[in-house]
Amino acid sequence: MSQPTDTTPISTDFNRSLSLLDSTLIVSGSMIGSGVFIVTAGMARNLGSSGWLLMLWVLTGVLTVAAALSYGELAGMMPKAGGQYIYIQRAYGHLTGFVYGWTVFTVIQTGTIAAVAVAFTKFSAVFMPALGPENVLLALGPVKITLGSLYAISSLVLLTWLNSRGVQSGKLIQNVFTSAKLIALLGLIVVGISLGLSSGLLSANLTNAWAASTTSATGEVLPLAGFALLLAFGTSMVGSLFSADAWNNVTFIAGEIKNPRRNIPLALFFGTLIVTTIYFLANLSYLSLLPLKGLPTATDIVGRGIQFATADRVATAAVSTIFGNIGVAIMAVLIMVSTFGCNNGLILAGARLYYAMAKDGLFIRQASHLNENAVPGRALWLQCIWASLLCLSGTYGDLLDYCTFTSLCFYIVTIGGLFILRRKEPNAERPYRAFGYPLVPAIYMLAGTAICLILLYNPTTRFNTGMGLLIAGLGVPVYYWTKRKQE
Repeated sequence: MSQPTDTTPISTDFNRSLSLLDSTLIVSGSMIGSGVFIVTAGMARNLGSSGWLLMLWVLTGVLTVAAALSYGELAGMMPKAGGQYIYIQRAYGHLTGFVYGWTVFTVIQTGTIAAVAVAFTKFSAVFMPALGPENVLLALGPVKITLGSLYAISSLVLLTWLNSRGVQSGKLIQNVFTSAKLIALLGLIVVGISLGLSSGLLSANLTNAWAASTTSATGEVLPLAGFALLLAFGTSMVGSLFSADAWNNVTFIAGEIKNPRRNIPLALFFGTLIVTTIYFLANLSYLSLLPLKGLPTATDIVGRGIQFATADRVATAAVSTIFGNIGVAIMAVLIMVSTFGCNNGLILAGARLYYAMAKDGLFIRQASHLNENAVPGRALWLQCIWASLLCLSGTYGDLLDYCTFTSLCFYIVTIGGLFILRRKEPNAERPYRAFGYPLVPAIYMLAGTAICLILLYNPTTRFNTGMGLLIAGLGVPVYYWTKRKQE
């Protein structure tokens, strides 16, 4: 009998070791990165209204939970590694599934991982100034290798190595870091809202809450109403949607979740509900500690307000009103914890999608192997290499903007698959049926489509959204080239 070679994978199947709590923390931890600490500033400049600002976070939460409830049915039907890729493929065919997987690998997942790693580095620089972007070690044309970029890459290598050691390692990191940031955010919420109620600042910010206006970088204020308000609202939603993204990552790891037909739908619901509630309360806390409106020329935190918080670091400005200068260090530590834990969840989950694609012959063949720890080690390292290159390229920020729009498009497509599969496979086993079907999924699709159309129409976002579509579209010729190579 022939002996196994060194390249023969020891494990042939995943270990189902993730509980409902583990899965819920993966949903929550993957969602909470750096966005909620920053994006409110730009949203406040665009809308100039506490009422519309809070309404935007409420709508984001409702849409996110609605999407998660719709995904629950698909997750119960297809509890396999790869998640959303499997759902799209079954509803629409191999081409559409590949285009989704292609976009996830080229930009959505790896671009987000790179951006989160850079955010981790940015806040690490508060304690290690040498990590700043000005410390260039080597310039190769447009590519600048800095100590900070190497530090960001090292964090990706470390997390990839830890996750290659088995799902238990990734689970431990996820649980610890997600619990820590949830507790810290809850502390900020309780203290902030308590102070706001006693100081009267929250009440002042909520006075005349629906008078919308847009404020330029120079401080020029223009009132908003009608169609202009609709455009500003839709454009601003990119920030909140980005902050609430990545909740679908838990579907990628379905092969390692205990009782996935039950636990994935529950994890999607609980995880998205927890995070979107915290996001709304965090913004209420910001309004309790800082005035909404400010001046770009002001020299103090209160004078700059939420709109012009230094470098858009709203959370840092809010905490500084409580703890003074030490607030900068407190928030830097919190965001380091948040981004490190977020990237762990993204790295853990993303590799499972590429593994599923490789099993179908639509990705690099070696990615279809599980290592001796029953995880897709080669897929993990391929993801790490590409994300590291995006860190060095300096283009990850643009790529992330492009694919916030594309990610929303694929959410709409996937939920559309719910309707297709109800018609094509009426007798398929459905342990969980989408809440409010067909109304809730249809409302999500209509609202998501409206946001996409606004982003395509708005001149300030048209280029990035077009690039997002182009990147996804490039997946079509790549698919046919891949199929031809197999023949």
